[in-house]
Amino acid sequence: MRDLPLTLLRALAAVYETGGIRPAGRLLGIQHSAVSRALRDLEAWLEVPLFEKRDGQRALVFSADGAALGKAALSAMRDLETAVLNTREGSSANSVTIATTPSFAMRWLLSRLPRLTDTHPKIEVSILVDQARKSPMATGADLNIRMGAQPSLDVDPIPLMDERVFPVMAPGLWEKLGRPSKIDELLNLPLLHDRDPSTSWGTWRRQFGPERLDVRKGPRLTSSDLILRAAEQGQGVALARGRLAEESLANTSLLRPFGDVELDLGDNYWIIANPETGRRRVVQTVIAWLLSEAQMGSEEVAIAVSHEEKDQKA
Repeated sequence: MRDLPLTLLRALAAVYETGGIRPAGRLLGIQHSAVSRALRDLEAWLEVPLFEKRDGQRALVFSADGAALGKAALSAMRDLETAVLNTREGSSANSVTIATTPSFAMRWLLSRLPRLTDTHPKIEVSILVDQARKSPMATGADLNIRMGAQPSLDVDPIPLMDERVFPVMAPGLWEKLGRPSKIDELLNLPLLHDRDPSTSWGTWRRQFGPERLDVRKGPRLTSSDLILRAAEQGQGVALARGRLAEESLANTSLLRPFGDVELDLGDNYWIIANPETGRRRVVQTVIAWLLSEAQMGSEEVAIAVSHEEKDQKA
């Protein structure tokens, strides 16, 4: 490790990220000539060309080796940056860092944090968001919260809560389309698709139908949060994760047109504790709080669904 030219690799990572020497210089806060010199020095040190030489072409073109090393260098620099940030933020004995997906952070975790502060005012929580499925060790977090099937890891995950999936749509669109309430009416509704395999319309069709439902139509979005936002704006009907749709159902920006018909996914959210820091008392306190919040959320959803069914019948 002592022989690695980290300064040169940092320059390569910046060029790979920005696509050019001048923007890389701006990113690093140095002259573009210094970036060029770093790349030449790195090629000399490696004794491998990192860029292809093409007559008449001014744009940089990575060689296969250069692209592979640039990608690896950028990933390593980002991981190092995250670890440094976590170390700075985690300097307090009462700090806990939670890594999770943007959708879970926005739709479930963030609104609940004030309750943690009320009961444990000395605890300081930092949230890292990333779509990638990384372990707490890779992110430097104390806890990682994952959505989906039980992850296979060396560390045993703690089941946080189960999940149920069901169609949702905006009240305005529901009224506009004649208040659809029968599953067969899905044939005439605009579908929104999440890339999450747990919330696919194909899975819904196999269990509930209708058989002629065309699951190819409709836009595909990359996160549960985007799906719910699109549904709230009246762009179509979405298959929602109930846990993430709690607030939207409670404030009536979304409704369940088909009542309590739903796919039961079983345990679908998991807490993964970092083996190096997860035994700290403050981390264990946050785990216990998360579990209590999950139980509270389950009871609130049951009440909301009951009220919604009464409103629809009325």
